[in-house]
Amino acid sequence: MDIAQLRTLVHVAELGSLSKAAARLRIAQPALSRQVRLLEEELGLRLFERHGRGMVPTERGREVLMHAARVLGEVDALRARAAGPGSALSGHVAVGLPPTVADRVSVPLVAAFRAEHPGVLVQLVSAYTGYLLDWLHRGEVDVAVLYDPRVTRALRTEPLTQETLYLIGPPDAGLAHEHPVPFAEVVRAPLLLPSRRHGLRNVLDQFAHEAGAVLDVVVETDSYTALKDLVRHGYGRTILPLAPIRADVAAGRLTAAPITDPAPTRRVVLCYPSDRPVSRAAQFAGARLRAILGDPEPRRSAV
Repeated sequence: MDIAQLRTLVHVAELGSLSKAAARLRIAQPALSRQVRLLEEELGLRLFERHGRGMVPTERGREVLMHAARVLGEVDALRARAAGPGSALSGHVAVGLPPTVADRVSVPLVAAFRAEHPGVLVQLVSAYTGYLLDWLHRGEVDVAVLYDPRVTRALRTEPLTQETLYLIGPPDAGLAHEHPVPFAEVVRAPLLLPSRRHGLRNVLDQFAHEAGAVLDVVVETDSYTALKDLVRHGYGRTILPLAPIRADVAAGRLTAAPITDPAPTRRVVLCYPSDRPVSRAAQFAGARLRAILGDPEPRRSAV
């Protein structure tokens, strides 16, 4: 087993295809296939399920991938340390972003890497907080933006900002910034919300509980695009921060109003794993995310 085999394993799993991985790594596909086969023979297990649409890691293969990613991270960190703090970065970094954040930070984050560290392969992973938290613990994500994550000693967090949440409706809902909606009225409206794996849903459930109310959720969807489309077509209202939908409101595709008595907010934090080293590429990503989203000089805390 060598580093090249581990790197091959990670790229094939990420792309789901030997041909795509061969093109990225600039290695002939038969040679790449042989590396995977030799690694499977050495470990005595099948790492991938092969089918017509590509390759998917087996359950045991996902466990091996988690460890391979950690080993490669250590190797990249060693090379970066040997090269010195001012050297250009290389390797791979996986950045976890909730959908409402991904729309705002993807372009400036990638632009920063391309301008300063073009040798880094940046993987943007967009999912809701519950999924990102699991992947961060398992080593599949190196750094993530999360909303009010569960308290755990395995995470090191840095506060970014606090977002005010708005009631969002279709164009004919009559919602407007100058006409706040009481929370008691919000909970009586049919709502379209993410499932409880999403931090936003947990925040809203907690606000409703403290107000002695129950949210009238008529549809749950973990697709941010589907959520906006359903609201736009009049199937209910939702609750979101204003920033990611500002363009939709300006274009008249959605309407929005602040919520009062109480005004729900959610805490946005930057999270690193505390049980393994953080690569310089992940630290660079975190610094750029702080500059885009929040305070460039945050107070650090471990949760």
